[in-house]
Amino acid sequence: MIDSFLKYLEFEKRLSRHTVLAYHTDLQQFSDFLTNTFPDIKSETADYGIVRSWVISLVESGIDPLSVNRKIACLRSYYKFLLRQEIIHKDPMMKIRVLKTKKQLPSFVKESDMIKILDQTEFGNNFQDARDKAILEIFYGTGIRLSELISLKENNIDLGSRTIKVIGKRNKERVIPFSAGLISVLNEYKAHRNKEIERKNHGFFFVTEKGDPCYPKIIYHCVKKYLEKTSTERKSPHALRHTYATHLLNKGAEINAVKDLLGHTSLAATQVYTHNSMEKLKKIFEQAHPKA
Repeated sequence: MIDSFLKYLEFEKRLSRHTVLAYHTDLQQFSDFLTNTFPDIKSETADYGIVRSWVISLVESGIDPLSVNRKIACLRSYYKFLLRQEIIHKDPMMKIRVLKTKKQLPSFVKESDMIKILDQTEFGNNFQDARDKAILEIFYGTGIRLSELISLKENNIDLGSRTIKVIGKRNKERVIPFSAGLISVLNEYKAHRNKEIERKNHGFFFVTEKGDPCYPKIIYHCVKKYLEKTSTERKSPHALRHTYATHLLNKGAEINAVKDLLGHTSLAATQVYTHNSMEKLKKIFEQAHPKA
């Protein structure tokens, strides 16, 4: 039934490959727990007490509460699927509660640090440096996800209208505008790529030195290399997505517009960035108001 559930997530729910892989890992860990602890029990026949035992074992092993909660969410989806398929008639997750976690604000790069990275760093006149700059600029200039950048095709970028078309989570398509300054950066990258790299007929915009589509490790290495110069805690592509959203809201962007630009389905997912903006407003108030 686990295989059927994963196919349901991929083909009917249209979740990303990364999400399906995470669900597969969590369910495999649960299955391994059952094999080692309750060898006569399968995932379809596990009850509340057995699921609770697994959650307790995760907590006792020192796994981060956020990770435990993700695994609980995975099991909830799995058993709801089994209920709909009438494989089970009672949900063992009904009384399972998520763990309390500390509320973490998204980690983002300060505006002054982004200016230093993008405008004051001396990028070399070669393919790799041109690609690095284009990657950083497009992350910060559009707020796209890592998976969206990797899957970006040449024909998804319209320099004339200054927009890019991306396929986000659940195959939802959205069009994002970008600044005029990004045009020259993308053109410079394309010039180096077309001159120095052997072209392959796959259509992807960002490529490796061998002309193959870029993969996550390359992008992570690029972003980390430049964010090492900042004080931000997270030095990943997602930190630049957080930075994009936070800076827009700090400059007065309407939250629903930011929601659409990020491709969020729910406003609640976007509202987390308003906390960062509020922290900035509090600091301004404390510095400027006589009674602060």
